[in-house]
Amino acid sequence: MASLSDEAAPPQQRHAGWLFVVAILTGSFLLFLVQPMVARMALPRLGGAPAVWNSAMLVYQLLLLAGYAYAHWLGRFQPRLQAGIHLAVLTLSAFWLPIGLMAIQLPADAEPALWVPWLFGASIGPLFFAVSAQAPLMQRWFSVATGGRDPYALYAASNIGSFGGLVAYPLLVEPELALHGQSMLWSIGYLCVVLMVAACAWLLPRGASPAARVAPESPAPGMRRVLHWIALAFVPSGLMLATTTFLTTDIVAVPLLWVLPLGLYLLSFVVAFATRRRAANLATFFAPVMLLLFGATLISGHEEYAYLNAGIGLTLLFFVSVAIHARMYELRPEPDRLTGFYLAMALGGMLGGVFAGLVAPVLFDWTYEYPLLILAAALLLPQAILFGFLRRFWSGSRRSVAIRSTGIGVAVLVLVWIGITDPGGILGEKHESIAFIAIAVLGVASVGMRVPFFIALTGALFLFGGYRSIELSLAGDRTRSYFGVYTVSDLPQERRLAHGTTLHGVQLKGEKATLPTTYYVPGSGVGQAMRIAPFLYGSHARIGVVGLGTGTLACYARKGERWRFFEIDPVVVSLARDSGRFSFLSRCLPDADIAIGDARVRLGEMADDSLDLLALDAFSSDAVPMHLMTVEAFETYGRVLDRRGLLLVHISNRFLALSPVVAAAAERSGWHAARMVYFPTDAEAGDEATVSDWIALSRDKDVLDVLTVAGNGWRPLTGRPGIAAWTDDHASIVPLLRAFHPDLANE
Repeated sequence: MASLSDEAAPPQQRHAGWLFVVAILTGSFLLFLVQPMVARMALPRLGGAPAVWNSAMLVYQLLLLAGYAYAHWLGRFQPRLQAGIHLAVLTLSAFWLPIGLMAIQLPADAEPALWVPWLFGASIGPLFFAVSAQAPLMQRWFSVATGGRDPYALYAASNIGSFGGLVAYPLLVEPELALHGQSMLWSIGYLCVVLMVAACAWLLPRGASPAARVAPESPAPGMRRVLHWIALAFVPSGLMLATTTFLTTDIVAVPLLWVLPLGLYLLSFVVAFATRRRAANLATFFAPVMLLLFGATLISGHEEYAYLNAGIGLTLLFFVSVAIHARMYELRPEPDRLTGFYLAMALGGMLGGVFAGLVAPVLFDWTYEYPLLILAAALLLPQAILFGFLRRFWSGSRRSVAIRSTGIGVAVLVLVWIGITDPGGILGEKHESIAFIAIAVLGVASVGMRVPFFIALTGALFLFGGYRSIELSLAGDRTRSYFGVYTVSDLPQERRLAHGTTLHGVQLKGEKATLPTTYYVPGSGVGQAMRIAPFLYGSHARIGVVGLGTGTLACYARKGERWRFFEIDPVVVSLARDSGRFSFLSRCLPDADIAIGDARVRLGEMADDSLDLLALDAFSSDAVPMHLMTVEAFETYGRVLDRRGLLLVHISNRFLALSPVVAAAAERSGWHAARMVYFPTDAEAGDEATVSDWIALSRDKDVLDVLTVAGNGWRPLTGRPGIAAWTDDHASIVPLLRAFHPDLANE
C-alpha cells in the first residue's frame, strides 16, 4: 500500500491514489455488509433452511462473477466512456433503493432452490452487480489515471473493506440497528460510492492520450495460465467453506464461527497482494509443513481439544490461503490484462464455493471435501526444500530422485499399515501416534518435492482419522444433508444419534426402549408438561413438537391424542421413522403426522387454535434459529395455540444465555412464563438423562399455575435490563454470548 502514496509521485497522482483506495474500500465494505443483511431479511419469509443460505450465497457468487465480467467487457472502451457507462449503470441501479426484499408473498410451498435466487436477484441484483464491479474497474482506472502505476495493491484495500463489512455486521450493525435502519445506512453508503466513482472518473485522461489507450499491449495469457488462475482461486474458496463446515460440524459449534474462516480468507488477499512481500513469503515457506502437521491433526477430530483444533484449522486456512493467493499474485498479468485476471479469479472462487457448499453435501456422507481440498492445496502450494542437507539428498539424476521418492512412498504405506494394525503389539497404545510422527518426518523431508510430499500427506490424513471416517461410511452408520452430518452409534446398551459432535438423541435397548432420555426425561420441564397434558386438555389433546430428533417425545403420546411433528430435515425423518435404527416412533406413535419444512412457515399455514400444547426444540448443532425466537414468531405460536394453550421452549445452550430474550418476548406479547433447569438424579443419569433448561409459557395464568404447582423446580422467568426481545426487524445474539458477557454464565 505504500506505493499508493509514493512521495516521488506528482501531487495529483498521490491524491488520486487515496481517492481510489477509499472508493474501493467503501464498495467492498457494502458488498460484505449486504450479504448477511439481506439473508437476515429473508429468514421470516423463507425460513431457516440451509437451502436458503446456500442459494443466497450462490446468487452472491454469480452476481460477483457477472460484475467482474462486466468490468472486463468495459475494458474495450476508452476510459472516459467506461466511466460514463458505469455511472449510468450505478444510476439505474439506484432505482432499487432503499435496499431490501421485494414486498411479495411467496407460495406456501415455495422451493428455495428456485425462489431464493429469483427473489434475491430481483430484489438486490442490480445493486450488487453494479457495486461488485468496483474492485477490478477502479484498479484499471487507477493505472490509467496515474500513468501506468501498478494497481494490484488496491486489491488488498478491497479485501480490507470486505473484511470490515463482514465483521461490522454481526458485531456493530445488527446489534445497534433494526433492518429498516440497516437498509437506510446501506443506501446512503451506495450514494457515497456513486459520488466517489464520479470523482475518480473525473481524474481519467481525456481524448486519445497514451494513458487512455484501450487495446492491451501485453501478451495475452494462454489457456493453461488461465486454468491455473482458476485452480488457484478454487482451492482457497472451497477450503474456506469446507473449514467452516468442518469446524462447526466436527469440532465445536460456536455461534458466529462462520465469520472467522471468511474473515481470514479475505485477510489472506491483503497479505498476498501487498506491495511488501515479506509476510507473504514467510507464509509460503511454512505452509507445506503446516499443511502436513495441522491437516492431519484436524482430521483426527479429538473432541477434548475442540478449541485448540478450531484455532489450528483457522491458522491452517490462513497460511494456505496466503500462500496460494501469493502464487496467484506472482502469476498476475500486466495491468492492461487486469480485468481478465480478476474474472478468472471470480470464476474459480465461485466454482470452489459451489463444490464445497452445494455439491459436497450431496456427494459425501462426511466432510470429505475438507481433506480433498487439503490434498489439492498440496499440489498447488509453492514449495522449496527446507534444509541444505536435504537439497543434497534430492540432488542427482531423475532416476535417483525417482528411486528415493518411491522409497518414501513405500515407507509411508508400511507406516500406515503399522499405525492401523500394530502387528504383534510392538508399539503399544501409541502405535498410531508413533507411526504418524514417522510419516510427518518423511513429509517434512519431502517438502519441495511435490510427489513424495503428496504421498506423505495422504498417508498422514488417512492414518490420523481418515480410515475411521471411511469405515463409518462403508458401514452405513453415517448420513449427511445440508443441515450437517449425522452418525448413529450402536452400543451394547443403547443407540445414539449425533449431529457432528453434538448428541441429538439416545434410545436404550431392551425393556427401557420406550423410556424418554436426555433432555426429555419425565422430570424435565417438557416431561412434566407432557404428563399433565391430559389433565389440562383431556384425552384428545392436540400436541405439536418442533424438532423431531430421534422421536423421543412420541413416547409421551396417549391413545386419542393428536400429535404433529415439525422437522426441517428429511434425513432426520428417515433416521427416526424409516431406517429402523430408532423405534420411538414405531413403538409409541406409528402413524405420527410429520410436517417437513421450516417450522415457522408450516405453523403459519395452520388455522387458529389448532394446538393445545407446542414444544419448541429446534436448536441445531451449529446455529440458533433466530427467526423462531422473535416476537412475530411468538405471535404465530399464540395464534396456533388455544387460548389456554401451553408453549414449551427448550433453551439448553453452552454458548448463549437465551432466557433473557425469551423473557422479553413473553412480556411484550402478554405471556405468563416460568423456567426450570432440571438436574437428573444419579439413577436417571445412568439411563442417559442430561441437564436441561426449559421455559413454559401460556397466556392463561391458571394453566401455568397448574403446571408449576403439579411439578417441581419451576421458577418465575425474569428478564435482564438492557436485553430486548428479538423481532424480525431487530435481533442480535452478541448480547447473549456467554463468552463476551461473563455475567450471563449462570443465566
